Amino acid sequence: MKESPGGSPLIPVRVQLDGCYGMGTHMKTTVDISDALLNQARRVAARRSVTLRALIEEGLRQVVKAGATKTFRLRDESFAGDGLDPSFEHADWAQVRDAAYKGRGA
Repeated sequence: MKESPGGSPLIPVRVQLDGCYGMGTHMKTTVDISDALLNQARRVAARRSVTLRALIEEGLRQVVKAGATKTFRLRDESFAGDGLDPSFEHADWAQVRDAAYKGRGA
């Protein structure tokens, strides 16, 4: 039996997802969900009085929406200085690395 990255056993679950594909057809797919997560999801669905399918669709919508609105922005970690030391103008990475770690036990 397959296992999740956390080591929980995975069981195949058939989930029907509504979608607007073509002429209003529905897409069906099978996903592997760990036993523990599936049991938790079933309890949450029961407490909310919704189907497991509705709970899965809600979660997928949240993830898709969050992924569509967040953009990665690299922090500016630059610092003041005069740029690259002229002695490294034609150096390869190994030479730059060796110089950076010189005298530091590497």
